Amino acid sequence: MKKEDIEQQLVESIDMLAAVEHQRWAHWQNYLHSEGTKLADGSLMLPPDLVARWEKQIQTPFEKLSDDEKESDREQVQQYIPAVAQILSN
Repeated sequence: MKKEDIEQQLVESIDMLAAVEHQRWAHWQNYLHSEGTKLADGSLMLPPDLVARWEKQIQTPFEKLSDDEKESDREQVQQYIPAVAQILSN
């Protein structure tokens, strides 16, 4: 299959991939909110140690992450594999 054909199949499957991304994002947000404290005004206060850790991760290229951090990213990417396999098998 040519690259252009694969790209076209992926473009036609944006909603399927967006659904996977939404599930991944919602899972992250659920975790994030569970780690914070909801204030009376509805805002969320996060512990400073988590903020510092996440800010460091944001600035770190994948290849320089710890093995555990890399594995966490791999686990997230694995959620896309069934959708991409379905797209490519059509």
